Amino acid sequence: MPLLGHAIQLIRDNLGFIASLRTHYGPLVEITLQPGTRTLIVQDPDLIRTMLTDLGPSLDKGRFFEKMGQLLGDSVVTAAGQKHVRKRRQLQPAFGRPKIAHYVDIMRAETDSAVDTWVPGRQLDVHRAMIRLSLDMLAKTIFADSLDDATFRRLRDDLSVVMNGVGARVMLPDWVERLPLPHNRRFNAARDAVRATIEKAVTELQETGRDTGDMLSLLLRATDEETGRPLTGHQISSEILTLAVAGTETTASVLSWTLYELARNPDVERAVLAELDTVLGSRPIAFADLPHLPYLDRVIREALRLHHTGWLVTRRTVTRTQLGPWSIPAGTELAYCQHALHRDPAFFPDPLTFDPDRWLDDAQTEAFTPGAFLPFGAGKHKCIGDRFALTELVTAISTIIRRVRFTPPPHHQEVRPVAQATVRPSTLLMTAHRRFEPAGQQEP
Repeated sequence: MPLLGHAIQLIRDNLGFIASLRTHYGPLVEITLQPGTRTLIVQDPDLIRTMLTDLGPSLDKGRFFEKMGQLLGDSVVTAAGQKHVRKRRQLQPAFGRPKIAHYVDIMRAETDSAVDTWVPGRQLDVHRAMIRLSLDMLAKTIFADSLDDATFRRLRDDLSVVMNGVGARVMLPDWVERLPLPHNRRFNAARDAVRATIEKAVTELQETGRDTGDMLSLLLRATDEETGRPLTGHQISSEILTLAVAGTETTASVLSWTLYELARNPDVERAVLAELDTVLGSRPIAFADLPHLPYLDRVIREALRLHHTGWLVTRRTVTRTQLGPWSIPAGTELAYCQHALHRDPAFFPDPLTFDPDRWLDDAQTEAFTPGAFLPFGAGKHKCIGDRFALTELVTAISTIIRRVRFTPPPHHQEVRPVAQATVRPSTLLMTAHRRFEPAGQQEP
């Protein structure tokens, strides 16, 4: 449409429109997201992998990440080029194996606290509950002992406002966020409050020299490679804001979908419970258990395939760039859709069936097309928090399903994927039942 481009199709059914391109067009398809800007949807796995791993300085991260940087500040998530490399090195210790081993106890405690609030026999908005849990897990690992309870609760509420508002802001034209609208004022106030809280905590820790053992304390010990100086409170708050936005919604959606699929597939759920009973016995999960849960790992991998949260991951050409046989002008937006890629029957037989056994052994998975499964991206911009996210998922799911059995929604209540900033389930209401009573007796 003149002036509107493909906006009507995207507004009506963005996921359906992007998925239809795989059916009707070839490896590279041009669409118009806004007048004057070329956007090429990259559909071939080899070209996607080339885009992510081989093109290097000829690409930056594109409009989506650029807009996030404007809203939340410069961070490892939004930076490109050498700046991204430097920031990644600064943050890498926070996501290393020793720190994640320490985080598991925090994640498990937050999950148990969440389950304690669910009323047996009552419907639960699972996606909303998982957003709250994911935010609590992330916030507690960052601020385990740096904030008092009242300040922590305020920070969590402010982060929730920022997280809920950033998706719309990223997708809308820049001028919309300058309008004096209530949701703009709420977003700005919450973002500023988060920054103020973090910068105050940074100042207090710097003055006392106390090591609280959480991620915030670790970030305080990081230095800027260009200046050799510690990160400022503003730099740290930018990293935390973007980590919360990038990590919370995605983790919550995968948790929600996994619990939904377990409720719909009781044989799969029984197999997961049997594995947990064999490995854990009656004790809670610990970090050392994670490599010994291969079936649960396959369940999560299948959830990441069938219900991936990414629908438009962007890059932008800085110079004229060769992508396969095509020469692409500078200033062209490139994008790929993990959600559609992971559901393509050319790469995954019977793609809409939830089948953890498709990942059963190396011989079977090696038959998949390289580049067709990219749960955390690839290349130097691959998600820095992939190990953290997988640890969250295993810890939360194993803790929840040993305590709670969910009844799936009735068939007339369709649960479908909805793409906003990420792909999430539409309203997901399930009834929670205690699997075991406190005395150890199974619920009838």
